[in-house]
Amino acid sequence: MIEVNGLTKRYGGTTAVKDLTFTVHPGRVTGFLGPNGAGKSTTLRMILGLHEPSSGTVTVGGRPFRERPRGLRQVGSLLDAHDVHGGRTAMAHLSALAAGNRIPRRRVEEVLREVGLVKAARRRIGGFSLGMKQRLGIASALLGDPPVLIFDEPLNGLDPEGVRWVRDLFRRLAAEGRTVFVSSHLMSEMEHTADQLVVIGRGELIAAESLAEFSARGTRSCVMVGSSALPALEPLLTAEGATVRREDGLLAVTGLTAARIGEITQRHGIPVHHLSARASSLEEAFMELTADSAQYLAGGTR
Repeated sequence: MIEVNGLTKRYGGTTAVKDLTFTVHPGRVTGFLGPNGAGKSTTLRMILGLHEPSSGTVTVGGRPFRERPRGLRQVGSLLDAHDVHGGRTAMAHLSALAAGNRIPRRRVEEVLREVGLVKAARRRIGGFSLGMKQRLGIASALLGDPPVLIFDEPLNGLDPEGVRWVRDLFRRLAAEGRTVFVSSHLMSEMEHTADQLVVIGRGELIAAESLAEFSARGTRSCVMVGSSALPALEPLLTAEGATVRREDGLLAVTGLTAARIGEITQRHGIPVHHLSARASSLEEAFMELTADSAQYLAGGTR
């Protein structure tokens, strides 16, 4: 478990992270989202003890990470796939990490096999593609078989097969009871992978909730209604304060719940053959709910 309480980080007159409080629970994949410049990387580095907070606390498994000897047995992380010595081989890189954390040598071969780098194990890392470096970074994170795993943009450079492999890997790790915390800008992948979300903007918390709850907060969440009497139903719904639009032969209704729409149609004797809630996509909800927190905007200035 990762517990963040009142976490703040200032650089001179700039506050990169402000009073963040959230918990990342085991047994779930938790996505960490935010616009560019939101403070995600700074937060991850404070969790790992690489940056000292200006105030607040962060613990992993009940203790600050810096207090844990042989850290790879407690937390595995991938923050920057390029942060490796290009002159070393993949085998040498992982072997050095294993030796420093008292991890058995056989584990190096196991993780190389798991990430699909056995054939490249004795090649120099400087010749690796970005996707191969991502796989090596994931291997490094898995090396100590830790209960907590943290990944920053792990999908960059991966081909579709690699993306699917990572998605399945994260789900398997969470199913094993591990804490999996993943920062990514790929909303479509987070929509297929994450169970929970932590969303920040300008260093402050916007949401810490399930993916379904966050998506439902978008104004594009609606109830789809099908009826043979749509012309009669539409003014009844707008009279109740709903916003109604036609979409593929149905009414897309915002501002009323499905239960309330059912009551209205029943009261007025209007037949209904379709009634379903449709949440905003994660991307739609994210763009809407973080609009005021975006540091860089295309097409204009704020």
